[in-house]
Amino acid sequence: MTNPDGGSLSPARLRPGDLLRVGGSGLRTRPLRAFLSALGIAIGIAAMTAVVGISASSRADLDRTLAALGTNLLTVRPGQTLGGTDATLPDESVGMISRIKPIEKVAAEGRLANPKVYRTDRIPAVQSNGITVRAAQLGLLNTVGATLADGAWLNAATERYPVVVLGSATARRLGIGTSGTQVYLGGRWFTVGGILAPVALVPELDSSALVGWTAAKDYLAFDGHPTAIYTRSLDSAVEAVRAVLGATANPKSPTEVAVSRPSDALAAREATGKAFTGLLVGLGAVALLVGGVGVANTMVISVLERRTEIGLRRSLGATRGQILVQFLAESLLLSALGGLGGVALGALVTIGYAMSRSWLIDLPPWVMAGGLGATLVIGALAGLYPAVRAARLAPTEALAAP
Repeated sequence: MTNPDGGSLSPARLRPGDLLRVGGSGLRTRPLRAFLSALGIAIGIAAMTAVVGISASSRADLDRTLAALGTNLLTVRPGQTLGGTDATLPDESVGMISRIKPIEKVAAEGRLANPKVYRTDRIPAVQSNGITVRAAQLGLLNTVGATLADGAWLNAATERYPVVVLGSATARRLGIGTSGTQVYLGGRWFTVGGILAPVALVPELDSSALVGWTAAKDYLAFDGHPTAIYTRSLDSAVEAVRAVLGATANPKSPTEVAVSRPSDALAAREATGKAFTGLLVGLGAVALLVGGVGVANTMVISVLERRTEIGLRRSLGATRGQILVQFLAESLLLSALGGLGGVALGALVTIGYAMSRSWLIDLPPWVMAGGLGATLVIGALAGLYPAVRAARLAPTEALAAP
């Protein structure tokens, strides 16, 4: 193109401010349509942000719990004999395990099959509420990392007499909130010396009634065989201790001993949570894709409705590149608005849910940055075809459109 003086004419360049103003004009003139299109993007981003944020907060809370309780707790239980029957641990297994040098704490509990616990002696025998009576050694409380909600733990005096410590679920089922009351256990009255708080690493203690090791033998015909031995060892020696616990607990039949780490159950729960999180993230990605289709549809309709505007701009000297950039910028703005709204909504959901569960709030920065980046990619892909279509319209064709 040349001017009357023979020089060439170059089209005016769109500055960034002009580009934002021109790209936003289409959104301002059709606010409801823009809002609904951005809402589709926002829902997808909010779902992905909230799912990842809640999962990260759950993991942070789990890490805090494990840091407080420790991952060095190992549990020794009787396994199965070669004949398929239940094995037993020797009476001296606790003493033998305590001789392993890296072990710092060791304590056992023994499950009693026959005694039942009742609030009074007037309750039918079948209504046992699923409460298990266990004999407990004095070091059990510290070894498993349990704490008391009320009262006191067994000591050298009370473990010889009819005194019982109730698990948290047991106390709730019996309707007991404080120590000092009595329960009917194994055909005689036992005084409640304390009530445990929930035990995270050994949840079976929550639905148990714990009596002293000596009292269990004297009053409840306990045979003295431990059904679970809990050990705490040096963190650096956990795996080494784990490898020798079976042979140490039962040298004659080490294959009849099962050794586990309670924290592995928490790790398994976390792995299940990760799989579920992956599913929800996938659903969020589908919602994001649907939002992108909505943006593309909105932009195509916008091009069809604004053909006259496109033709007028082309007649006044706008190049195809400028038209393409205008509609591409409009698509990116629409997606960015949805992305910002989605990130904000997802963050609020994460914070609200984490606070309701008393979790640590952990919203990784890469989640928000990734969400915004995903919206821009979706916006660019969704707006590319409408922008190219608008740029290809000839001025005469566009102006002749009804």
